[in-house]
Amino acid sequence: MARVPAAVLHVLAEVMKPIRNAPHALTRRHHAHRTSTVLEPAPRTRPWTRAVGLVAVVLLGAWLGLLVVGQVRVPVGPMNTTMTLRPSLAGGTKINVSPLGALQLDSHVAPVRLDVNVDQLDPDRAQALVDHPERLSGLQDEVARDVEHGTLDLAVRSCVAVVTGATALGLAVYRRPRRALGAGGLALTLLVASGGTAYATWNPDSVLEPKFSGLLSSAPSLVGDARSIVTEFDVYQQELARLVTNVTKLYDVTSTLPAYQPDPTTIRVLHVSDIHLNPASWKIIASLVEQYKVNVIVDSGDTMDHGTAAENGFLDPIEDLGAPYVWVRGNHDSTVTQDYLEGLKNVHVLDDGRARTVAGLRFAGIGDPQYTPDRSRPEGAEASQELAGARLASALRDQAAADTPVDVAIAHEPSAAREVDGGVPLVLAGHVHHEDMEVMKYGTRLRIEGSTGGSGLRAVEGKYPDPIQASILYFDRDTRRLQAWDEIKLGGLGLTTAEVSRHLPKENQPGATPSPSGASSGPP
Repeated sequence: MARVPAAVLHVLAEVMKPIRNAPHALTRRHHAHRTSTVLEPAPRTRPWTRAVGLVAVVLLGAWLGLLVVGQVRVPVGPMNTTMTLRPSLAGGTKINVSPLGALQLDSHVAPVRLDVNVDQLDPDRAQALVDHPERLSGLQDEVARDVEHGTLDLAVRSCVAVVTGATALGLAVYRRPRRALGAGGLALTLLVASGGTAYATWNPDSVLEPKFSGLLSSAPSLVGDARSIVTEFDVYQQELARLVTNVTKLYDVTSTLPAYQPDPTTIRVLHVSDIHLNPASWKIIASLVEQYKVNVIVDSGDTMDHGTAAENGFLDPIEDLGAPYVWVRGNHDSTVTQDYLEGLKNVHVLDDGRARTVAGLRFAGIGDPQYTPDRSRPEGAEASQELAGARLASALRDQAAADTPVDVAIAHEPSAAREVDGGVPLVLAGHVHHEDMEVMKYGTRLRIEGSTGGSGLRAVEGKYPDPIQASILYFDRDTRRLQAWDEIKLGGLGLTTAEVSRHLPKENQPGATPSPSGASSGPP
């Protein structure tokens, strides 16, 4: 066998060396990789992420706790009620009077809302009131005690529900007792803070200005009468007792409880405007006249859509509405319309500053100087409105000089109505199809009514139908001053919603200084 030279063997040895050493190198590299993997610390969760997660767990757990056990059943007078706390951005109190509707009160500002559900009328307690009507006078104290007891019970139960719910959900999520107890403690802290905020912002006078939604026929009885609410001393307790009394009477309609009787000395004015040839408006107006015992109806114009003689038959139901009808011409009403209305019984047409005393109030008004059924706006329209308003203001001064001051002025356009500032306590207008109320510079209050016809046929032009709006204005018979007003809003074409909101002038708020008679000061 031939011998292999030594040089060749040396080369082969050098070539094979890395091949033989490869497994060991791979093994060392694998061990080094495992070591680095084990020694490298795991990424840590950011603090704000953990905080957000904890808050989410606390809020969800607290809400679930309130939902499951956070309610109490409380007898309030003759009614059985359920009180509940619910998360809310606006706060306040909601009183559900099924099936009549609901009252909403701006009682406090906090992230929790108090829900009071009137479940049923207890027949035994209601019968006791029927047999002993003198007990109605003591109902105020009884209701106050019941509500105080129920609120205290609800506060304790809510604390337990919130802490239990947040702790249970925290334990299910984190699986650590310490984190779960932290969630429960945070929930309790948030509830106590919410309660403190509600206590600090508590407004008992909110019962004077409730918002009612539900069956319109029940609104006058639930909202109450305007004259007496501005003269009572213990506002919250007495108004709460009045609510309980009225609900009792509404529920027990077949019993011998006396029916709700509004204060007979209050003058009630129904303000309507911009009917725009909607025949449904007459039935709504007639219903409001009956429900609210209206003394006089004021229409601030645009009853028609084109003002043609062919439309005059639309006005005939006015004679049967059950109350005198005071009317001024709008820009969609023609002189033909005005002449026809002057021939109807029970209608009082006001124009050129003419004044008339109706139902104990003295009214003066002026018709719209424009006639634009095509919705055009001719040049100089604003100037003509201001001129008409100046003529009305001059007529008001003449009435005051003759010792027959006007209580309410009427114009169709707000721009004309603003010209009488300082010459009359209240001026009514329409035209813009949405309601508004303001006190002008010299003390005159301007009330703008929405469309009582839901904007008529043009209601179908937009994406959503316009609501049907009207107002009940309450006047003191002695001073002939506005005491309160109810804004009534019904769902427009195809809708069946109803909402009534009670409002008080600032001078009629409890503790306010009564306003002087007449507007505060006239213009220079």
